[in-house]
Amino acid sequence: MSAQITTSPTPQQIHWEENGVQCAARWRSEAGMPPPKRVVIADDTTNADVAYRLACEGTALLWRGDFQNARQLLQALARRADHKGKPSKKAKPAKVPATATEAFHLHRQAQSQRARTLAMLLIPFDAGYEIPLRRAPDVQLACNEAYGRFEEPFIASLRELLGLIGAHEWRRTGVEIPALDARIHPHYGVFSPVRGEYVELVANAPLPSGVKLAYDIGAGTGVLSAVLAKRGVARIVATDQDQRALSCARENLARLDLDGQVELLEADLFPEGRAPLVVCNPPWVPARPSSPIEYAVYDPDSRMLRGFLAGLSAHLTPGGEGWLILSDLAEHLGLRPREELMEWIAAAGLKVIDRQDVRPTHPRAADATDPLHAARAAEVTSLWRLAASQAGS
Repeated sequence: MSAQITTSPTPQQIHWEENGVQCAARWRSEAGMPPPKRVVIADDTTNADVAYRLACEGTALLWRGDFQNARQLLQALARRADHKGKPSKKAKPAKVPATATEAFHLHRQAQSQRARTLAMLLIPFDAGYEIPLRRAPDVQLACNEAYGRFEEPFIASLRELLGLIGAHEWRRTGVEIPALDARIHPHYGVFSPVRGEYVELVANAPLPSGVKLAYDIGAGTGVLSAVLAKRGVARIVATDQDQRALSCARENLARLDLDGQVELLEADLFPEGRAPLVVCNPPWVPARPSSPIEYAVYDPDSRMLRGFLAGLSAHLTPGGEGWLILSDLAEHLGLRPREELMEWIAAAGLKVIDRQDVRPTHPRAADATDPLHAARAAEVTSLWRLAASQAGS
C-alpha cells in the first residue's frame, strides 16, 4: 500500500516584498498546497501570538532568523492550534457529533485546518538544498531522498522539511518486522508497515496447496512480497503505480536478498496473467485525501478496493485464492457498510472461504482522548480469503 504521488507539470512561484523589492522564487509543496498569496518577513523578533494570528488568516511568514528559533516558533504555533481545539471554561460547550461519520468529518476538517496553519511558516532553500539561515542543519541527503536532485532555489514550509528529516531517520533505522526477523526501511511518501497486525495475518494464513506464484497488488515497501517469499513462494510479481514505492520495495527486497524471487512492475492493480494467490492491502478508508501523500490511507470511493475485487476472478488460476487485507474502521465510521462490501464480493463472482481477524495494537486504539476513539477501539483488521464462486469460475 503506497501513496499516489503527483507533481505539478509547471513550477509554481511564490511572490513577496522584501526591503522594498518585489521578490519571487519557486514554490514547493509535497502536500499540493498552492503558494500563499500573502507573505511577510519574519525573524527572531517575531511574536508567537502575532505569527499565529497571521497564519490563521492565511498570511505566510518567510523566515530570515535563526533556524532553531524557527523550530521553536513552529512548536509554539502547534501548541496554540491544539489549544484552540480544546473547549475553555468560558466558551460554549463544543457540539457533540451526532454520528461517528460526523465525528470523522469534523476531525478531518480540524486536521486540515491545523496543517494549513502550521504550513504558513516558510524557509528558503538555496541551490543544492542549502538553507541560508543561522544554525541550519545539513538536509541535503533527506531532501535528495524525498525530492530527488534539484539545484534551483525554492521556498517550502518548515513543517514539510521536518517531515522529510523524520522520514530520512525512519528510512535509515527501519521498522522491525517480526515475521521477517528483519527491518523494512520505508521511503518518504510510502506507507510504513507500523501496523504490524496486517503483516502477521499474511505471515500466518494457510497458503494454497503447492503455490509457486503470487501477485502482490500495491506493493508499497515490499513487506508483503518479502513475507510471501520467506514463506517459500518461489516467485512473486509485485505491482505499484508509484515510482517511490517501486524504488522503496526494490531497495528493501535487495537488502533482504529476496530480489531474485520478486519481480516489480509499474501497473495500476493487476499484472497480466493469472496466479494461484493474489494479495492486496488497499487503503482502508473511503474518503478524499487532503494531500497526494494521503492516498496511502484514503481510497476515494473505494476505487482500489472495488478495482481489486472486480478484477480478481480474471487473474486467479482455477482453485486459486485472493487475499484481501482490510480494516473495518470504515464500517465503524459509517463510511462503508459491511453489506456493501459483501455485495461487491458477490457481484465480482467471488465467495468468502475464510476470514481471519486480529485486533489492532497501535496506541491510538487505546487513546480515550482521540476524537475517533469509539471506532478505533472497535476496529478489527481482517484477511479475507476469496475464491471464484461457481457462477464466476
